This record gives sequence, C-alpha cells and structure tokens, in this order.
Amino acid sequence: MPFLGQDWRSPGQSWVKTEEGWKKSSQDEKNNNVSELKSFSKEEIYYKENLLLSLNYDVAAKKRKKDLLNNNTKIPYFYKDKWIYVHKGSTKERHGYCTLGEAFNRLDFCSAIRDTRRFNYVVRLLELIAKSQLPSLSGVAQKNYMNILERVVQKVLDDQQNVRPIKELLQTLYVSLCGLVQDMGKSVLVGNINIWVHRMENILQWQQQLDNIQINRPTTTGMTLTDLPTSLQLDIMRRLSDGRDIVSLGQVCPDLGVMSEDRLLWKNLCQYHFTDRQIRKRLMVSDKGHLEWKKMYFKMSRCYPHKEQYSDTLQFCTHCHILFWKDTDHPCTANNAESCCVPVSPQGFINLFKF
Repeated sequence: MPFLGQDWRSPGQSWVKTEEGWKKSSQDEKNNNVSELKSFSKEEIYYKENLLLSLNYDVAAKKRKKDLLNNNTKIPYFYKDKWIYVHKGSTKERHGYCTLGEAFNRLDFCSAIRDTRRFNYVVRLLELIAKSQLPSLSGVAQKNYMNILERVVQKVLDDQQNVRPIKELLQTLYVSLCGLVQDMGKSVLVGNINIWVHRMENILQWQQQLDNIQINRPTTTGMTLTDLPTSLQLDIMRRLSDGRDIVSLGQVCPDLGVMSEDRLLWKNLCQYHFTDRQIRKRLMVSDKGHLEWKKMYFKMSRCYPHKEQYSDTLQFCTHCHILFWKDTDHPCTANNAESCCVPVSPQGFINLFKF
C-alpha cells in the first residue's frame, strides 16, 4: 500500500547530496551556502553589468569612428569592376533588379570628371539626376553624388573652365532640393532632413565660390587667338556649339565682336541644333529682308532642346546587357563584341533604369 502521509524528511530541512548519499545540512552550512550563493550572484550580476557596459562602449566607439570617417572622407565607395549588369527583373540566375543608384555607385565617375572628353557627359548626367531622379537614389548613392559634385566644383575652381554649366547645375540642384525638402513628410528623399539642409548649405557655398572666381590671365607671352588670321578665328568660332560662348568670345575685343555677328556662323549653329521644321516655325526677318539667325537661335533655344554630342560616352552591350566605359573591358561572350556596343546618352542612361 503506498505511503500517503507527510514527507518523512520533514518539510523545511535542507538536504545535501554527498558521495555517501543524501544528508541533512546543518543551519551553519545552510547559512554559508546561502551567503556563498548570494556573493556569487552579486559577482555574476556585476560581471554582466560590466560586460554590457563595455559592449555598449565598444559599439558607441565604433559608431562614432564610422560617423567621423563618413563625414570627413570625400572618397566614394569604389568597386573593383567598372561595369554593371543591367537587369530589370528576376531570373533563375539572378534575383532582384539593378537600380540607378547602384549603377551610379559601380561606374567610375570620379575618374570620368578628370577626363576632358567625359566631363560634359558627367555634368549633363548629374543635371538630369538633379531634375528628376534624386528620390530614387539610395543613401550611399546620394553621398557619392554629392562627393562627385564637390570634385566637379573643385576642378572648375582649379582649371577656371566650364564655370557657367556648373553654375546652372548647382542652381538646378538647389531648386529641386527646395521642392523636395518641403515634401519631406511624404518620404520623397532618403535620409534625415538635417543632412539635406547641410547639403543645401554646401551648394550655396559652392555657388558663392563660383560667383567670386577670378579668371587669371596666362603668364605665357606666346601666340594668342587674336594673333591668328581672321579665317582661322572664324573657323574656331564655328566649332563652338553654344551660342552663349560665341557671344562671350565676341566681348573680348572689337575684332572678335564683329566676327561673332557673322550671319553664316549663326545659320550653321541653328541648322546644327534644330530641324528644318523647327526653323520654319520660328522664322524672323529683318527690315532688309534677311533672316535674323542669331535671334532665331536664342528664340528656338527657349523652345526646343539642343542637340547633344559628346566625345566619349558610356557604352551598352546589347548582347550581355552590361553598361561600361569604352576604355574598360567587360566580360562579353559575343564573337564580335564591338558590333554589340551602342553609345548611351545621359537621358538614355536614365531611361535604362525606368521600370
């Protein structure tokens, strides 16, 4: 019959397991064990607290170091490969898709701005991104964009060339940011608003530096443009694709001012940028019955986009769907890789990443 009575060890006593079996522990041993247990628990809690504090300190120190590095360094994130595979959907081999920000990070734009052939191409691309694509850039892409823009401004300040297009780029970017920051509550831009306010302050500072730039006269005493024959001077003017450059060149001296009013010069410029249909819609005749090609050019410039032509552009391989610079190799499996490569305009670059 099972024993249903009270526990024979009597409740309230402490038993300790020994090699000989279970034995009752005396009150002194009990107090010693309790004090040892309390001291051990206190030491463990103290150790855990110190460990937690040290971990928090290490994390905070690493975060401060990382923030300091990100704020002080002006070097964008580089990749070993200077090309990118453009894919717009998931396949069995690849998951996800390529974004504009990722392509902006992978392609080497820092080296491109140091190349005279690619400078205008990169500036135009930065302008198109500033107009409509800023919300689509990731945080890293935004940082790279601003770093590259700062290098462009510094290059202009050092070389004292291409001042006007960079001024226009900064103004376009600032106007776009003013509109986007006002809508920050709608999550239009990635990042804290204070970061964007700081970037806008940098843009204003760059604009002031460009406004105060002083063009230094060359120290060399060699042949200048005005020393050349008139036919050569006029031929040089015909190679300028922006009418504002022709007007600025005509303000150098009276002789160049006379040549800058050449009707044939402005006629060729109009026919280069605009179609015959556009020209017929904007005809302007003088009192003497001559076409005012110069006035027509500036009038059509406000209505129609100019023809874009660049010395060097990004290339897109239609066979392997890779975007790359012309002087960099890419892993193409086509028999004739050159026949598969097509140049990509700045607007074409933006269109590649529209889904």
